[in-house]
Amino acid sequence: MTTREGGAAGSRRRGLRRPGVLAWLHLMRLANRTERGGAERLRQWSLSMAQFDVLAHVGAREGITQSALADRLVVTQGNITQLLDKLERRGLLVRRPEGRTNCLYLTEEGRRLFEEVTPGQEDLHAAQMAAGLEAEEQLALLRLLSKLDSAQRGNMACTGHEPPTGADHAEGAVERE
Repeated sequence: MTTREGGAAGSRRRGLRRPGVLAWLHLMRLANRTERGGAERLRQWSLSMAQFDVLAHVGAREGITQSALADRLVVTQGNITQLLDKLERRGLLVRRPEGRTNCLYLTEEGRRLFEEVTPGQEDLHAAQMAAGLEAEEQLALLRLLSKLDSAQRGNMACTGHEPPTGADHAEGAVERE
């Protein structure tokens, strides 16, 4: 066995002290906790977090293409197809072919559900942030996470994956236009 100051065992231990690793662990823990709370709330509407994510994105930007939505949610075309199939069967959204792509729109029932569910989800997540961060700190965190997200999307281009364009990027939140 090697000492903490050198060798293989020491290198592994030091990795958990690196700020980037610790920040990532905190982000994952917070995301898991937040998702758990959001999922509990969504059960009353028989929605999963993934289904709500689709509903929120389409509700905020009706007419978004199926492939742009997959990019924004960072899921495969197969995953997005399954999610859309379920929501379409529930009568919450429709896919309209436009040229060689499908554009997504909420049905009347989907819009009603979007308007009913989204404000409460936003309130829940805003309260979770406000519990630990002042408004100024939340803005700073948003800027830092957006910067990190942009850098990672840029790295995807280097690996052969096509990064989403700025217009297709949610920056961690659903914009309302």
